[in-house]
Order: sequence, then C-alpha cells, then structure tokens
Amino acid sequence: MKKYVLILGGLLMMALSTGCQKKIELGKNASFTMEKNVSYGEDPQQEMDIYIPKNESKEDVFIIIHGGGWRGGERSQLTSFTFDLMKKFPTYTFVNIDYRLASTKRFALPNQMDDIKNVMLKVEKKLKYKPKYILLGNSAGGNLSMLYAYKFDQDKKVKAVVNIVGPADLSDPGFKNYDDYSFLEKHLIDPKIVDKNISPMNFGSPTHWITAASTPTISFYGTQDEVVPMSQKKILDSTMDKNKVYHESYEFNGNHLSWEEKSHSTFLINKISNFLKNIDKNKTL
Repeated sequence: MKKYVLILGGLLMMALSTGCQKKIELGKNASFTMEKNVSYGEDPQQEMDIYIPKNESKEDVFIIIHGGGWRGGERSQLTSFTFDLMKKFPTYTFVNIDYRLASTKRFALPNQMDDIKNVMLKVEKKLKYKPKYILLGNSAGGNLSMLYAYKFDQDKKVKAVVNIVGPADLSDPGFKNYDDYSFLEKHLIDPKIVDKNISPMNFGSPTHWITAASTPTISFYGTQDEVVPMSQKKILDSTMDKNKVYHESYEFNGNHLSWEEKSHSTFLINKISNFLKNIDKNKTL
C-alpha cells in the first residue's frame, strides 16, 4: 500500500490509501476513515464526503451544509472547518455534502430538502443504525439546516441545528438588500409546493415554521455582516423565545465570512460543544 502525507492548515496528517477510503489522523484520539465523493443520488451534484471515527460508537452524525446563495458553493469550502470539528468531536461521524444547486431552470426547494433527507437515508444504510443528526450550515446552508429541521423533519431525526450566518426570515426588510434577492423571489421555491395562504418568501423562512416542538438551535452572526444583517439574529431569537425553544445565539466582530478566521472558528466550535452538552443534560428539550 502507498502512504500519503497531507498538510492542511499547518496540520500534518498521515493518510493510508485503501482504495476509495483513507485513514486520517487529526491528532490525539482523533482517527477517522474518510470516504470521498460518495454518491447519494443520480445527479452529479449529489455527492458527499463521509468521515467515520475509528472506534464506531453509534454517536450522533454531523451533516455539514455549505453556503453559496442556494445556487453556488461546494462542500470543499468547509473541509478545513469540518476537520477542526472532528478534532473536537472525535467520536462523531461527519458528512460534508454537496446538493443540487438552484438555477433559472431548477428551483432550490424542494430539491435541497430532498437531498438532505436522502443523505440521511444513505448514511443510515452505511452505518447500519439510525443516528440523531446535527445539521450545521453557513449562510444559505444555515437557512437550509433550520428549514429542514423546523419544517421537513417529519421523523424527528434532527437533534440540533448549528446556524452560522444563515437567514432565518427571508421577508426581513434588512435581508431584501441582498444583491441576489430577485433570484430568490423567482427561483428559490417551486410554487407547486407552496400553499395559497402563504408567500414563497415566508415558506422559505425557518422562523415561519417554529413551534414549541422545534429543534434546539445555536446561531452565530457577524456584527458587520452586510449580507445577512443582525436584524436576522433579533428576529430568530424573538421567535425562539416566544415559542420557548431552547436556543443560544452569539455575535462575532466581522462580516459574512469573518467566522472562518481561526480565532472566530475556535470560538464557534467551543460554543457548539457547550451547546450540545447542555442539550444532553436536559433530555426534555
């Protein structure tokens, strides 16, 4: 067998080739089997990378959902952050996904909701058990994480949502300054799935679907974010408070992308860890 040495963000990792799988070491007690480019559908965009801990313990599964305005981006943008999470949570399985992107010829919804569901089915078949899921997404991926958990998770598989600079209320006047908002109005949601008594923008707004039974959520927003303004944090917090849903929210100094900076990402990961511990302490959540 051939041995490969990978360097990512200053971290030295030994990768042992085993066909389509590789073993990666991310530090003390953080060893994973990595399987890349796993297909979960017929479309070329329906692919994911799966990281299974060396000691399979039937823990929860993180599903990582990239941003990009619903019609751009790719999972590789979150690979480094996923590795940092893996070091913090060495017994969890991680799934970093691509999904079918919206275009002028293809709506984002329901396709992207169906993709999350199909990822879960593929993961369960591979792991041979049915885990609870933590949906973690940034920007559009944060919106998709919340929307799936609050509206589409009929089987209640989602244990927690981690929302990083994701828009929670698409009808917020502050969010309408988003430079691609006209595209969202026309191509975000297939009108066939929207009831007549609700606007498409409300349908795509996670806050519209929050109830007392909604999934615990932790959110992060940038104080100088001109894409997803701080008004989104206030709206989400207020709706969560009104429905008495367990949630936490935090601010960081910076813009829409500043959360990726090492000091901020470390802050996020530590808060995520404490948040999940708090959920586990209180099983009534």
